[in-house]
Amino acid sequence: MIEVQKTEELIEQLSNMNKENSLCQVLLPGKGTFKIVLQEEDDRSSTSSETQSMTNETENKGRVMSVSELRRNPFL
Repeated sequence: MIEVQKTEELIEQLSNMNKENSLCQVLLPGKGTFKIVLQEEDDRSSTSSETQSMTNETENKGRVMSVSELRRNPFL
C-alpha cells in the first residue's frame, strides 16, 4: 500500500499500471484506503466475470470513480 500526499503521486501510480501491474492500493490521509483496478475493454466483452465480481463488491462497499472524476477531484 502506498500513501499518497499529492495528486502527482497518484497520477504517477496510475501511469505505471499495466496488464501485469493492474492492482494498486493507495492510502489518502483523511479519506481512507482505495483499491484501484486497471481493466481493459476489448471488442468481445466489456468486462470479465472476475472483474464484474470485483466491481460489484466494490460498489457494495464504496464509490467507484472513473479516471476523469479523479482528475477533477479537488480533494486529491
